[in-house]
Amino acid sequence: MPSSVAPIQGLAQDPPLARSRAEIVGDLRRLLPKLESVSTSRQGFSFGLPALDAHLPGRCLAAGALHEVASEREGDMPAAFGFVAALLGRMPEGAPLLLVLSPRGLADCGRPYGHGLAELGLDPARLILVETQDELQALWAMEEALRSAVPAAVAGAIGRELDLKASRRLHLAAGSSGLPLILLRPAGMTGSSAAATRWRVGAARAERDRFGLFGRRRWRLRLERCRNGQIGEWLVEWDHVAYRFSLAAPMADPAAPGGRGEQPLAASAARS
Repeated sequence: MPSSVAPIQGLAQDPPLARSRAEIVGDLRRLLPKLESVSTSRQGFSFGLPALDAHLPGRCLAAGALHEVASEREGDMPAAFGFVAALLGRMPEGAPLLLVLSPRGLADCGRPYGHGLAELGLDPARLILVETQDELQALWAMEEALRSAVPAAVAGAIGRELDLKASRRLHLAAGSSGLPLILLRPAGMTGSSAAATRWRVGAARAERDRFGLFGRRRWRLRLERCRNGQIGEWLVEWDHVAYRFSLAAPMADPAAPGGRGEQPLAASAARS
């Protein structure tokens, strides 16, 4: 886990200019270390929460797959981004992590802050930040990074509705490399997708300690879709000292009973 805060590597330190794909590929090759390809035999990574992990096939988020994370409400994008950062921090150490932000993704989430990432267990020195000029370029950058099989994981934030064909391309690219792709999307985007899992994340109010200060940050998690798994809901908090997730006491085992596959969105909205 991070012991000090190092600067984030990036491809867009200056205002964005028109750049060719060849120039971007050259930058990626310069920034990505000369590492061997990541093994495709990796099974995935868990939350470290038995009650939650039991809902996932193999009790973990599968590597080599697309996972979607959407904000519960429009104002929850920063919270959803924090959740994604905490997930990235759980990836095995060694290889870098790639984060791709489209213009809309950057506007919704903001540029990552090193100290904030470190509190979420993500070493900023591992993170390579790619800011693109448009949504299509962001999709292309994620696909190319996956096919390189160099990063430990790829994450991206986009603002467009992703059609089934585009999501299938990303899912297949993740599968061929054995790398996880975590795609962050705004609230309200519910089109068809090839994603293995779809999460809905909302900001939850943190409890105050005896001094009146806010304690651990919290998220409302809803697993709306899980291929070969089980849907569920949890109130999860982040321990920034131990760098791990935990279930908040009021919802020690809140998972929805029985349901498998994809939850009807109307039912999800009714409970919101």
